[in-house]
Amino acid sequence: QVQLVEAGGGLMQPGDSLRLSCTASGRTFSSYAMAWFRQAPGKEREFVAAMNWIGGSLYYADSVKGRFTISRDDDRNTGYLQLNNLKPEDTGVYYCATRRYAYKNLDQPTTYDSWGQGTQVTVSS
Repeated sequence: QVQLVEAGGGLMQPGDSLRLSCTASGRTFSSYAMAWFRQAPGKEREFVAAMNWIGGSLYYADSVKGRFTISRDDDRNTGYLQLNNLKPEDTGVYYCATRRYAYKNLDQPTTYDSWGQGTQVTVSS
């Protein structure tokens, strides 16, 4: 397992952009699949985006396709989620998650064994 720390959340207006980061420590990040999930108040945690451990395959929830982009910088042991054209329904706590060598079922939270503490994103006018 690795230790993950998210950062970058905040209070935003509809249409704004934001970049979240997820910094890993403890192991070499490059061998890990990475994902972002979010949880709105009173709702279950939902999949947002994922990248397999090789980094060549990206996956997005339909609700964020074309607006959010997942990426990583293995030299910095950091993953990112770029959020563009934010909407009120994007509000929630955003969590990053990792699992070494994961390459399937990347949209399932049970795939991952390391989670960050979450960062709050609020979109409101």
